[in-house]
Amino acid sequence: MIDQHPGLTKYSPSIEIHLVRETSESLENILNELPGETLDDNRWSRLYEQVLGIEVKYDWKAKGDLYHRKLGAVLASGNLPDVAKVSAQQLRQLNSAGLIQDLSSVYETYATPFTKEIMNQEGSGPFEAAMIDGNLMGIPEIESSIERAQFIWIRTDWLETLNLDPPTTMDDVLEISKAFTNNDPNQSGEDDTLGLAITQHLWDPVLGITGFMAGYGAYPTIWVENEQGELVFGGVQPEVKVGLKALQEMYHDGQLDHEFMFKDGVKVENLVEKGKVGMFYGEQWASFVAGTSRLDDESVQWQAYPIVSHSKQLPKVPLKFSTNYFLVVKEGYDYPEAVIKMINLHLEKNWGETAEYEVYYSTPFPVWRVSPVTPYPALKNLEAYRQLEQARSSGDYSNLKPEARAIQKNIDHYMNQHDKSGWGWERTYGPEGAFSILEQYAANDQLLYDHFVGAPTNTMIKMKPILDDLMHDTFIDIILGRSIDEFDQFVDDWHRMGGAEMTAEVNQWYSERDRK
Repeated sequence: MIDQHPGLTKYSPSIEIHLVRETSESLENILNELPGETLDDNRWSRLYEQVLGIEVKYDWKAKGDLYHRKLGAVLASGNLPDVAKVSAQQLRQLNSAGLIQDLSSVYETYATPFTKEIMNQEGSGPFEAAMIDGNLMGIPEIESSIERAQFIWIRTDWLETLNLDPPTTMDDVLEISKAFTNNDPNQSGEDDTLGLAITQHLWDPVLGITGFMAGYGAYPTIWVENEQGELVFGGVQPEVKVGLKALQEMYHDGQLDHEFMFKDGVKVENLVEKGKVGMFYGEQWASFVAGTSRLDDESVQWQAYPIVSHSKQLPKVPLKFSTNYFLVVKEGYDYPEAVIKMINLHLEKNWGETAEYEVYYSTPFPVWRVSPVTPYPALKNLEAYRQLEQARSSGDYSNLKPEARAIQKNIDHYMNQHDKSGWGWERTYGPEGAFSILEQYAANDQLLYDHFVGAPTNTMIKMKPILDDLMHDTFIDIILGRSIDEFDQFVDDWHRMGGAEMTAEVNQWYSERDRK
């Protein structure tokens, strides 16, 4: 029986667990859709108290920058809540100050087999990042690497209007971008369209340039292995220069928004919504960004396509290691296992044998977000797609698990009832959706995982934010027209300002990992 595991037993009498909470406008919008529920009293807080005897208490709440400033001050003062979500750097600082507990035995004893199975879907990297001197000092908030896979999202109605084929090489991408810019694909008679949309934040998961750069064998956000078996940072490799030159020429030719450097994702999405954009790179959920352009015109059609390379070879698809936050427990808190129990219950009620997915995860509002802990299976979306594919193949939808069943319901609403909100689900999970391409990537051995998954090195903690800003600003300047040779100066500066030390530390970790 599932309730016999110590990780799901109830405290009697109840205990309190104190946390702090970052809020946002989008979180407030979710709560507005849940009458009678607040951050302090909602379906998740009630479930934790009812099943586990854990009363969730927030010491304070704040939005965005204010939250991070307050959290920084709290951590510096040593006056921690019982459980806090912290960065890798903060994890190390708190450990050095002796303010947090070793959770090694707590996790081993109280994590259910189902939890351990799910937490291992991303491999050993997230736990390696949380280990200090062989001790597990935080529970990783695991982010899925495979969800970082990039696709090219293209307006197929524009392809048809201009009699163009989908791209098979980067030259095709450049030709399509030029045609979408210059050949009046929306037949407005005006010069009002863009070939490729990008944001000021170059590495945004949607509307960024990660997939574009990969087409030139450039991987500026991850560590890769060179021919000598050593790790090198992708952002300073010569292939990046080729990709930047292509973007520079596109900008000069008017194929990119001339003001992209001032526009965040929201502003660029607005261009998509207004039907001014024909192509962009993005993760699987980019279908919902593309779908905004169909709200007033259902003749608009988009499809995901595989990213392509500048050669005849299949490109590698970079997958950045993205587990950057950890749940830590204050030294002296008497119930360190409580947070593990909450993680167990969250996973169980969304994906386990007693799952109530449409109550606790998607109503279809993302109610999972009101929980103070939000673990999820790294492979959950791909698994849902595979279930749907099997059901489509057999014609039997009766065995779909809750998440896949909820997705299919959204697709059915679009296909049978013309519910516009279901279009994005079909473009992601349908027979020709983004996940069908992800399956191709996996089958063709195209997935390129970030090779560095360890804890931030000493130099990274000190210098990485500065070096990242330097890289970003240099790349923007080059795209806008500065000499392409400034890339070479950037590479020199990057190594001189800490990149060389960082590379040495990364390779020390890599060699020690190989010996384990």
